[in-house]
Amino acid sequence: MQFARLVATSGQVASTTKRLEKIALLAALLEQLAPEEVEVAVSFLSGNTRQGRIGIGYSSLRGIAGFPAAEPTLEVGEVDRAFESLKGSQGSGSAARKLEVLKHLFEGATAAEQSFLVSLLGGELRQGALEGIMLEGVARASHVPLALVRRAAMMAGSIPQIARAALEKGEAGLSSYEVQLFRPVQPMLAQTAQDAGEAISSLGEAALEWKLDGARVQVHRSGEEVRIYSRSLNDVTAAVPEIVGAAQALPAKDLILDGEVISLAIDGRPNPFQTTMRRFGRKLDVERTRAELPLSPFWFDLLYLDCTSLMDEPQARRFKTLTELAPPQLVVPHTITGDPHIAASFFDDALRHGHEGVMAKSTSAPYAAGGRGQSWLKVKKPRTLDLVILAAEWGNGRRRGWLSNLHLGARDIEKGGFAMLGKTFKGLTDEMLAWQTQELLNLEIGRDGATVYVAPKLVAEIVFNEIQISPRYKSGLALRFARVKRYRLDKSADDADTFQTVRQLAGPSAT
Repeated sequence: MQFARLVATSGQVASTTKRLEKIALLAALLEQLAPEEVEVAVSFLSGNTRQGRIGIGYSSLRGIAGFPAAEPTLEVGEVDRAFESLKGSQGSGSAARKLEVLKHLFEGATAAEQSFLVSLLGGELRQGALEGIMLEGVARASHVPLALVRRAAMMAGSIPQIARAALEKGEAGLSSYEVQLFRPVQPMLAQTAQDAGEAISSLGEAALEWKLDGARVQVHRSGEEVRIYSRSLNDVTAAVPEIVGAAQALPAKDLILDGEVISLAIDGRPNPFQTTMRRFGRKLDVERTRAELPLSPFWFDLLYLDCTSLMDEPQARRFKTLTELAPPQLVVPHTITGDPHIAASFFDDALRHGHEGVMAKSTSAPYAAGGRGQSWLKVKKPRTLDLVILAAEWGNGRRRGWLSNLHLGARDIEKGGFAMLGKTFKGLTDEMLAWQTQELLNLEIGRDGATVYVAPKLVAEIVFNEIQISPRYKSGLALRFARVKRYRLDKSADDADTFQTVRQLAGPSAT
């Protein structure tokens, strides 16, 4: 299939807000793909590549996008092979080789294809082809019941993989996708509640657990063999030998655990998220970093035990079986209550111990792998900063014509100017988008492609979850899960928070 057709479909999906129309567009494209193109196309339309992170910086992408081709000639498989070449290029001279591959790819791409490639490789492709919509598109194109497609995706942990199986072989192609040891399933996810009282109001009597800001892991064990998978289902076993040992010590033959691993300070309080994540670096002296930053596991779910899947069992039974299996110090602190006052007190206790908040879980719910329903609710205390808008990028799809992705800056009272802390397009209503577009254009001082740079005068209150180390920005720091709460028209740039304050909030790891 021509890459241009996939790009056109992506644009059409982005430009409509109608769910059924999105599904129909995706299904129509999927039906026309060759079997070997399915995984590639589904990955692209989901905003990913089959190869994962390819190691191309955003500045390289912007610099390489030059004169576009007049007519589309690229094929979907050709683009995938270029990405495979980029991923495989290592060692001396690899930067030059990658640049040459990119240059050749972009020279053969039309303007629309170049724009898609920049967004795809830059991790900023926002088109509305979310997992749920993609699964419905696969179900329609393959004529397989949606429930079977969803179940297979949960078990496989890979939508592209099950898409090909469904499109090639129908229901029969999905028959093998049940929970299996050493084939990680997608983690169950949570919606957000404003506070503990709202969570109890929604769930009734609920299981409450401390919400730890560590690294989500899924542990598979058969006999003495143990493998540990990250939230994104990558095998990280070699990086965490103490977690392997903890799993091997449990009195079971076979199991699959869901939990969080976290680095704790001497006083038992959690280290920042970024500190924990140092244990998962690419180039790692495991024994040295283990001595410096030991990890502690906290289990909160049991999906499989001694040849039996527990995923369809209610949370209460799964958790009870877990507590009978694991020592108390390795089980996340928890309680069960239907009283909003007790829930609020439990939430406050989690915060006093340095954690993010609490998880509230329906005691009757099965484990919905990959699902983000109302059975699990997270309650966190948000953190905010008043930051200055330094620039904004023109939006895509439904946001086309509006300045959307905001560049966020904190006042640097030591060096002068502003330290950039990342970007966000989240939290913006249509009214806010329209208003900020006009305001920012009035403040424009220059442009670079899709980016409009503005005089640093407009202040926004930004909600975020964590401050993390980031080599992407000169400041060295970035806000995690940043979103706009409101504009502070009562404040000038001189009233905005300082970079020194941000660095202090980030803790010792940021200095």
